[in-house]
Amino acid sequence: MDKEQIDALFTRFEEACYIHQGVECWSARELQDILGYARWENFKVAMERARKACESSGGAVLDHFRDVTKMVELGSGSERSVEDVALTRYACYLIAQNGDPGKPEIAFAQTYFAVQTRKQELIEKRMLDVVRVSAREKLTKSEKNLSGIIFERGVDERGFGVVRSKGDQALFGGSTTSDMKRKLGVPEGRPLADFLPTLTIKAKDFAAELTGHNVVDKDLKGEVPITKEHVENNTAVRKMLEERGVKPEALPPAEDLKKVQRRLVGEEKKLVEAGKKQRSDG
Repeated sequence: MDKEQIDALFTRFEEACYIHQGVECWSARELQDILGYARWENFKVAMERARKACESSGGAVLDHFRDVTKMVELGSGSERSVEDVALTRYACYLIAQNGDPGKPEIAFAQTYFAVQTRKQELIEKRMLDVVRVSAREKLTKSEKNLSGIIFERGVDERGFGVVRSKGDQALFGGSTTSDMKRKLGVPEGRPLADFLPTLTIKAKDFAAELTGHNVVDKDLKGEVPITKEHVENNTAVRKMLEERGVKPEALPPAEDLKKVQRRLVGEEKKLVEAGKKQRSDG
């Protein structure tokens, strides 16, 4: 298969994509032709194998293979409806993987959809990284704001450490900050929050925001009443999580946030360089 054929196939795949019920899809009837299948019956065999592969991997088959109808034009100029299937990108990938490897179109599709699916996975992973970094930055701001509020009410830096520590103990079901650091393998000198999953970071942030609000609203002063308030708020947040089947202390550690931040910065640099190159080439 030469470059012109590859470019032509690439264009056909891209142009065949459409949006079905808010999801990026391909028509099985169109994909049949693109993949070099002359008979619908033969293509259905490949689709059936792909469905089974989807089911075996734990995927929701109906989410990726949606039965629909398609209007086709007859030789007389009239139209009739025929069965069709709206295929997600993942479904197309599975069909390619289960198609006739002797067809050059199938070989191309295997590469095309593998790369595209992987690209989507990378985008999703990056978005989750961005959300976690953003949540961590928000927690830092909330704790700084809380520190400022309670400092004005007679609690020094040591006292703030006690308030925060007691809050952690309430959130993590009795486990202290030190206990959680050992459990999650947090390196010496690093904050626990840098190794917590996004959900727990947001839980800590919500409790800190609530404490800051209530300290002002209730006009609390001194370490003891403010600590009590923070413990109650963390206990309430924990109760809400437990009601949804989540125990913060049982969640696995997340990737070191510094590594995540370095990766995001590196990706940003690559995007900037790629943009510069594209402009210079243009």
